Amino acid sequence: TETNTEIVNMAVSSPDDSDSLRYDSDDISIGGDDSKISNLFNFVRDISKNNKLSDHVEILVSEHEKRSETGSMGMKDVFTTYLIEVRIREENGRKRQVAGNPSSLWRRYSEFEMLRNYLVVTFPYVIVPPLPEKRMTIMWQQMSTVDHFDADFIERRRVGLETFLQRVASHEEMGRDHLFHTFMLQDENWRETIVGTGFQSKQDSRLKNLNASFRLKKPDKRFEGLKIYAQELRNNISAILKTRAKLAGTLYGIHKIHGNYGRVFSEWSGIEKEMGDGLQSAGHFMDAYKDYIDDFMNEEEQISDQLKEYIYFADSLKAVCRKQEVMQYELEKSEELLSSKRYQRDQLLGKAPSKTLSLQGMRSKIFGPEKPEVKDARLRQLEDQIEEAEEAVLRNQSETMSFMEHALSEVERFKKQKGSDLKELFISYAVLQIKMAKR
Repeated sequence: TETNTEIVNMAVSSPDDSDSLRYDSDDISIGGDDSKISNLFNFVRDISKNNKLSDHVEILVSEHEKRSETGSMGMKDVFTTYLIEVRIREENGRKRQVAGNPSSLWRRYSEFEMLRNYLVVTFPYVIVPPLPEKRMTIMWQQMSTVDHFDADFIERRRVGLETFLQRVASHEEMGRDHLFHTFMLQDENWRETIVGTGFQSKQDSRLKNLNASFRLKKPDKRFEGLKIYAQELRNNISAILKTRAKLAGTLYGIHKIHGNYGRVFSEWSGIEKEMGDGLQSAGHFMDAYKDYIDDFMNEEEQISDQLKEYIYFADSLKAVCRKQEVMQYELEKSEELLSSKRYQRDQLLGKAPSKTLSLQGMRSKIFGPEKPEVKDARLRQLEDQIEEAEEAVLRNQSETMSFMEHALSEVERFKKQKGSDLKELFISYAVLQIKMAKR
């Protein structure tokens, strides 16, 4: 519709660089109609570069719903959708409050994947937050039969998707991207809009990444170190999760076997007269001990999911390193081309020795030396090619240096975030274990 087109145009317009947030709180009560969503777009657009979107907008993935539709071949497609709600925070003194009703829409997991792929291409130097896993991995034995439509698994994925959106919103650059905004606000034609950017054609293929990795002559030591760091992070987190899965399976079995003792004590209490009450109490205690493990395991799984996120963060870091290798390889190729063209020019001018078995040398011996006008034409052509190659080298150098500068800055930000998050996770895990031991 014309209204939706107007909304998108407002979203993609260049943001105001002023440091203040210019909006009237009376106009920002967000509901479902286009005019209120338009107000939200205007608000998001006017956030200055010195502010994070997450400081001024609350983003929630509040619900999930199982749906089905019939495809073109008559096949029934069953999937889960997630409700995204966006509210604006307004400052009242030092206290932030959420203003108005939320703007909301439903998104499929595949649309979250499309958004993340777009962000990876658009911000190649950023360690883009990962999505929650589509199917369970590194699970303890009791969870091995859970499918990807299980209610608990879907709920945990909902939490992971909410974390993903909040992490993107808290990033200074990704949080300002207009297609990220429209993902949360534009219900219709969002897929067509993002596909129209052509981001899919800009993705580096695996073959290109491998080619750059093997043929790179001068790899940057800093990024080589980051590749090792990312792999070690992945291995260490995986080892922790696998150990935890074994412990969880063992602990779960110990607790559940007490249910058998509870049943024995309950039956025994009916036989014994003097000890009946005591045996009955012991049976109830065993039953409670058996049932308590379920809640405990649910809490542990939540911590495990947050820890698992850093396995995929490590993959995101390795993706940044692969991109650096591709850019470095392109720079080396452009430098080699420039060197080759300069050498050909020097050969033509007699400043460099000709190769013994070169095609040009054989031609000169057979047909004689080139005519002056042919030589001049070749020289002019080489000069043009050298000029183009020099421009390509300068362009690649500038892009590579800019990428590396931004990427290293992102790595430092990621390390601080990782240290803070893992510290909080391990403290939560220790507190949970203490709580369990006290029972």
